[in-house]
Amino acid sequence: MRLTFLGTGAAMPTGERYQTGLLLEDPDGDAEPLLVDCGSGVLHGLAETGVGYEGVDTVLFTHHHLDHVSDLMVLLKARWLADEPSMEIVGPEGTERLVEALFDAHEYMQDRFDLTVREVDPGAFAVAGYDVEAVETIHSMYCHAYRFETDDVAFTFSGDTEASEDVMDLADGSAILAHDCSFPDDVDVDNHPTPSQLGAALAGRDVGRVYLTHLYPHTDGRHEEMLESVRDHFDGDVRMARDGLSVTVTREG
Repeated sequence: MRLTFLGTGAAMPTGERYQTGLLLEDPDGDAEPLLVDCGSGVLHGLAETGVGYEGVDTVLFTHHHLDHVSDLMVLLKARWLADEPSMEIVGPEGTERLVEALFDAHEYMQDRFDLTVREVDPGAFAVAGYDVEAVETIHSMYCHAYRFETDDVAFTFSGDTEASEDVMDLADGSAILAHDCSFPDDVDVDNHPTPSQLGAALAGRDVGRVYLTHLYPHTDGRHEEMLESVRDHFDGDVRMARDGLSVTVTREG
């Protein structure tokens, strides 16, 4: 499995990070390229990959905040112009309503696409050839974290969430966990974890490597401090995610 961080920022742009988006590939398997979330700028990040927006037929949403969905219509129009009008859109409850509302607001795009929209609940399902397990997160909007498995390896993406035992249980045994870590420790925040909160939740978990993502401008210049705060509790490999970073998900992390 191949993981590419298309966007590692959040709702407040930094100028260096697009909003949330991940690309999963399975070069040696049967799974298809999968886009997970599609915030502002993610289409540009996708265009810089070998897959491109023409090569992604499925998008999976964690939730419907703007910094996770705002490039959806931009992506659809680009695919239509590239003569790739088919797409499956998958996400939690409310995804069908979101897509309908977007097309109501952009009437000229109606009837141009061959779309399948599917809503998924917590539990097991399949998408684009990946076996997926979902749990609900702790966030201001209904949100899922996802664990993806293929070829006996697992990757977990937290979505937006506070440090949650349910998400840690989901991630246990994963080669890589990409987890929301939006702010440094001195910011009083709900719905997202600080590094020390995340580290405490990770303590004792079997995770090969952790990438901190969904970074607000408040984290600029404080990355090493944040990493050390996680490492104070979690004796594992912890790194900062960055836009364009592409890593192979292996059992060794």
